[in-house]
Amino acid sequence: MSFIVLDLSIEAARKLRMPLEHLRRRDQNLADQIRRAVASVVLNIGEGNERVGRDRVYHFRVAAGSAGEVRAALRLAVALGELSPSSAQPIADIVSRVIRILWKLTGRP
Repeated sequence: MSFIVLDLSIEAARKLRMPLEHLRRRDQNLADQIRRAVASVVLNIGEGNERVGRDRVYHFRVAAGSAGEVRAALRLAVALGELSPSSAQPIADIVSRVIRILWKLTGRP
């Protein structure tokens, strides 16, 4: 069964593949940080979807925090001239949508 926020987070991870390959040649530490953060988003959504109550909310909040980290890291990569805005923005848009959905799932306005 499809879970839209999980599907979107996987789509963001997939779209990050090529930009991360480019970024890894220029700033391996930042590329690795983004990779870990996007993995955290996907895995916490997946785990949270299998939980109930406060455990579920906890994992969705952790995923939202990691998604915020991905978005900030993309902005940093653009600011440092390591990624182009045209390669980062579509991914950041997906990640922003993931964050909005996650906060709705946690009951946070």
